[in-house]
Formats: sequence, structure tokens, C-alpha cells
Amino acid sequence: MKRFTLSYPKTRRVEQVDDYHGTLVADPYRWLEDPDSPETREWVAAQNAVTFDFLEAIAGREAIKKRLEQLWDYERYGIPFKEGNRYFLFKNSGLQNQSVLYTATDLESEPAVLLDPNTLSEDGTIALSGLALSDDGLKLAYGTSASGSDWQQWQVRDVETGADLPDVVRWVKFSSAAWSKDGSGFFYSRYDEPDPSALFQEVNYFQKLYFHRLGTDQEQDLLVYERTDQKEWGFQGEVSEDGRYLIITVSQGTDTKNRLFYKDLSDPDAPIVELLPEADAAYAFIANEGPLFWLMSDRDAPRGRVVAIDTTKPLALQPVIPESTDTLQGVSLLGERFFAAYLKDARTEIRIFDLSGQFLEAVNLPGIGSASGFGGRRSTGETFFAFTSFTTPTTIYRYDLASDTSTVLFQPTVDFKPEDFFTEQVFYTSKDGTRVPMFITGKKNAPRDGNNPTYLYGYGGFNVSLTPEFSPSILTWLELGGLYAVPNLRGGGEYGEEWHQAGTVLDKQNVFDDFIAAAEYLISQGYTRSEQLAIGGGSNGGLLVGAVLTQRPELFAAALPAVGVLDMLRFQKFTIGWAWVSDYGSSDDPEQFRALYAYSPLHNLKPGTPYPATLITTADHDDRVVPAHSFKFAAALQAAQSGDAPVLIRIETRAGHGAGKPTSKRIEEAADRWAFLAAIFTNGPLTPGPSPTRGEGRMTSLPLSPPVPFAAAPARLPDCPRLSPPQPSYSEPPLVYCYWFQGSGEDCAPPCGFDRVEEIVPRYQGPAKLNRIEWH
Repeated sequence: MKRFTLSYPKTRRVEQVDDYHGTLVADPYRWLEDPDSPETREWVAAQNAVTFDFLEAIAGREAIKKRLEQLWDYERYGIPFKEGNRYFLFKNSGLQNQSVLYTATDLESEPAVLLDPNTLSEDGTIALSGLALSDDGLKLAYGTSASGSDWQQWQVRDVETGADLPDVVRWVKFSSAAWSKDGSGFFYSRYDEPDPSALFQEVNYFQKLYFHRLGTDQEQDLLVYERTDQKEWGFQGEVSEDGRYLIITVSQGTDTKNRLFYKDLSDPDAPIVELLPEADAAYAFIANEGPLFWLMSDRDAPRGRVVAIDTTKPLALQPVIPESTDTLQGVSLLGERFFAAYLKDARTEIRIFDLSGQFLEAVNLPGIGSASGFGGRRSTGETFFAFTSFTTPTTIYRYDLASDTSTVLFQPTVDFKPEDFFTEQVFYTSKDGTRVPMFITGKKNAPRDGNNPTYLYGYGGFNVSLTPEFSPSILTWLELGGLYAVPNLRGGGEYGEEWHQAGTVLDKQNVFDDFIAAAEYLISQGYTRSEQLAIGGGSNGGLLVGAVLTQRPELFAAALPAVGVLDMLRFQKFTIGWAWVSDYGSSDDPEQFRALYAYSPLHNLKPGTPYPATLITTADHDDRVVPAHSFKFAAALQAAQSGDAPVLIRIETRAGHGAGKPTSKRIEEAADRWAFLAAIFTNGPLTPGPSPTRGEGRMTSLPLSPPVPFAAAPARLPDCPRLSPPQPSYSEPPLVYCYWFQGSGEDCAPPCGFDRVEEIVPRYQGPAKLNRIEWH
């Protein structure tokens, strides 16, 4: 690794010590929790100055940014949907900061712009946060958020005229909108107006469900439901397709378990009925036939099933579609059939069932990847879906329910050759023997010499599944010669609720063990080595990176924790952090405190340790995971670092946790990410470009020490067993590699027949070493 000499801003330490159940814990950077204090603002400016001076000086950064812009600049579409007599869809011409909502009367006509978020701000930092169309397709309720904040403001637009109505609904957060059948108004959830001085820090409790009638002020909105005795309960309203029922999903934080209530909208005086009053499982409303409700649930079925419940006599759940060995992700009722999305080893399958639960057929998907969509009305004759993979840009399909056939509706054209890349799925064994899947993507001719720059990305929490997805940013990394590895860690939803629970609270360490085992697998199998391995993740994935960085600092060359939860003793004290207790536990509980304290990244940094090169990223308007997590961790890591590797924090302004981030900011962030790794992993400038066949776009690995020349092997020595014929490299000028096994203590000659060895690099340490020579 290169040596870096950096001078970090001084960070004041304070004598703050907290007592957690008899354990005294210092918090010397507590003052950084106030993002608006003059001292914190000065600290942010000083840290950004160091970071951006470093990043902008990296040779090749501008070339990387240019290639990112080229790969991002393609026309792409969202999944169409239909309401009334109109179709609606999102479209981005390429580098637009925000995608634009269009409408058309049919799929053959040129769509017209209905709502362009790019006109709402000069820098693209006002984004759509949600939308809902009335049943007749004539009115659009839409939410916007500024600078990536979770706070939303909702308005209503007349679809025919394109003009906004005077209705404005404020202080909405974590809520969608649901129109009444007659289009007179919509249901939504909000919090009380916060203290302006703590807008992005104040804890959010006591959400309430309201009905907004068009043409009235928000102060006149009807309070539909609240629970003054349950400050953590949240409410999502949904109106059944027949318009008769308001379905209320009652959640508590991010816990997957929920309650299900309903109200009969045909009777204004009807009470709220607590249909499923216990949060003993996950329940999601699918559709209804009069008083019969179909639900997706994991009750007595950790991988999910479809059940029915008669609201006139709700004595028991009736099975409809039984639990599968694969994981049920979602169900919709289309054309009198259930379309069920499953994950089979983190790959999508769509299966069709009749209303009795009898399997009919599977939708023929284009390959191994991720499919989403399949929305629409029960009486529809068509539906739409998107398909993507690591090397397949998101393609939109129309599915005809009469013929059960799919046709391509929108297929993007991106400046690369998918056939030059591979994706494989491997399975490895974690620390406790658990079998974990992992996707690996790279160039088809990437050598298994242990020298590939590799970006290992993970999440592992909140029942979230990581499935194959196309990204111009990741494609740029692949073109640079890197590998991209994505393991499906415990804590996620890939294998149902048991898999999720196995990575939560007292078992959270399983997630970190899974990630460490993924890194060890990549090294042992010759994909990479520690000096060429970077780890990354965002939000809960930022916690993952921070925890693993502190537990195994020698295993990685670089770490990129983004908007991470890094102070595990105080996360619940800010905004919506309390909602994560179902996954993490809380330091308020003695047993859970001990588990949190054992892995909390902020509290497990050891002064005098050589930590990997680290680029921490956060945003000043992140009110999901407040930036104090990253501020305090950066200060502590800079103080603890004993090695030469840089520890930088990149603090985005006018940005939040990630949702709605403008394209321009995404490109800048990706350019900095890959340039940072280039500085850590490579010699000289990079030349990214379209899939090379020779002489461009290859990351040249830094040797651990200067190349050592070797004399030609004596002719009398037998040749070592050769693993492969000579292989071309992608450096400039081109080199050629030859690989051979050399047994421990065995004398043999390199078998390639050349007279000058330039470099020898071990692939792995063991009974035998796989060596590489290269020559001009």
C-alpha cells in the first residue's frame, strides 16, 4: 500500500462518561452530536477540506467520473401502471437529476409530462417521495422531500390540466397516501409539528392517521386513528379495491411483526375493528372478496404463505397457498389469479396460483436476476414488470394475462458489452457452519491469481434481501478490473424470518461472522487477497463495515462505511432510531447493552492499531441515521489510527440518507469512491472505458514490496506443474502471466519457458503456493 501523510483537523475531547448498568463508558466526542453548533460546522468544513483535497488530487479521478457519466447517460423507464383510462410511468433521459412522471392514454402514444421534479429546485435536491392516483386517474397526490430528508410535504395535481390544487399537507413521514373510492380525499399519516430547532434530530413518536378532504385546510383533516398509550405505534392506511374497507397496518418500529385493523367505510359511524390485535407475525393485506380478506403472512410459516380470514367470524386463518421451501416476497391478485414472487437462493421466481391456492404455472423470466412489479387491478388483462441483474440494465416487460406471455416494452441501451462479464453464485461456510450464498461479478477473463481488486458489499439486517441489480457505478468498477461480491448475510430476508432473526439483537454477531467468512472465502479461493480487498455498505451496512473493520482490521485494505449506525449505545435517542430496537436491541436493557457494547464500532476502536484505509460518508440532512454517528466515528478512528492508511470523512451537503439523491451527486460520490480505492490499490492513473479486450481499463496491483528480479532457472531443474497456459494481462504495455504450483521445499523451474521473471506473487499461504510471473 502507498504511504500517505495527512494532517487531520484537531478534534476536541470532552470528559463525558456514561454509566450503563455499572459499566462506565467514555464519550469524548459527544459535542459532535449537535450538527448546528458553530464548532461542529467548523469541524465539518475542516474535515471536508482534507477529504476533498485528497480525492481531487487522485490521478484518474476525472477519467473515472467521465466514464460514470457515460454509463449513466442512457434513457430508462420505470414500471408503467394504469388508473382509470390513463397509463403513468417514470422516465429519465439519462443524466436528469430526478426521473420525470409521464402520462399517456395508451402505450403507443408519446407520453406527456405530468410532474417534473427537476423544476422544483435548481440543484435537483427536491425529490418525489411518494405518489397516489385516484381511482379515476384524474387526480395525483404526490409527496416531496427536500435535501434527502424523511420529512414530506404532500400536494394534489389535476392530471388533465397539470395544475396543482391549493391542498397542502405537511409533517408527513413514513407514510403513503390512499384515496377514497369517490376521490374526495385521501388517508395519510403524520406526526405533530416538530420544534424547528430540532427538525432533523427530534425523536418521532405518536404517529396519527388522518383523512384529508380536497379543498379544505390541513387543520380541518379528520383524525381517523391514534393511540396516546402507544407512542411507538405507526399506521399505514390502505383502501380495498372495492372501496369498502380501510385497512390499517399497525407497526412498531421496524419490527416485521404487525397488527391489522380495519374500518368499514360504507358506514361513517363504523368503529375501528382490531382484526388481528396481536403483533405475533407479519400480516400484509392482498385483496378481499366482500368480508373475506386474503393476507400474506409468516404466522406458522417463516418463509411466508397466503391465508384467508372471514371478518364476520375471524376465528382462524384459513390456508390458501402453503409455505414453500423458497421465500415468499409479495403477492398480488390479477385477473382472478395470485401472482406470487419468491426468492430462491436470492433470485426471483414468479409463480401463478388460482384462488384456491392451486399452482398453475411460473412466469418465464429472462434469466437469473431480480423481477419486480406485477401490480394492477383484479380485473386487469395486463400487468408490467421489471427485470434486472448485475449485468442487465433494468428492462420493462408487459405481461398479457390472456396468453400468459411477456413482451419487451422498454429495453435500455448502455455503452457496454454484457457478454464480457460473468456472474456466479457460490456458497461458503460461515463460522458456525451456516451455508451462506454470495454473488460474484467481474470480467470473464479475470485471473484467479489472488490479485483482483475486490469490492465486498453487504447489508445483513431488517429483513432486507440483496438481489442482483444493475448499477452504472458498479459497472464502472468492473470495467476498471475489479470484482464485485455480494453475500446474502443473516439478518436479511433471503431465507425468511428465521434467517432474519438469526442476525438480530443477541445474535447480531452472526452477521459480522458471515461477512468475515465471505472475505476469507474470496481470499482462499484466489479471487483476491487482503491487500486488494475493500468492504462497503450503507446504513445498517455501514454498521456492518464498521464492526468488521474493528474486529478484523488486518483482513482488508480499505473500508467504506456509508451513512452508518456506528454508536450502538445511543442510536435510539435520535429521530427514528428507537424503531431499530427490534433488530439491534437497546443499551437500556442490561443484557442487550453487553451485546451492543461488544461490537459497537465507535466503542471498539483500539488506539495504536493499523486500520485499513477508510472513507466514511454521510450527509448533513440525514435525519434517518443522524450524521453524528459518522462524525464521532471519524474522530475516534483518526485518533486511533497508527498506520499510514488515510482515514477520511466525506460529508455531503444538502443531502440525506440516500432516497431522492440527485444523479449528479450520485456520480460525484461514486467517482470519489472508486478513485479512493484506486489510490489505495493501484499505481498510476486508470484508463476506464468500454469493456477492453487488451491494453486498457485494468487496475495494476501495487506490489507489497519492490519487484525482485530472479535469475533464469537452471536447465537441470524439472518444470513445476503448470496450472494454465500464459494469459494476457490488461496493463499497458501488456504483460503475460503464467501460473504454476510450487510445493513446499521443492526445487523446480518456472514452466513457461521465458528467461526473465519480473514479479512473483503468492496466491495463498498453505502447503503449496500458486505463484505468478509476468514479463514484457
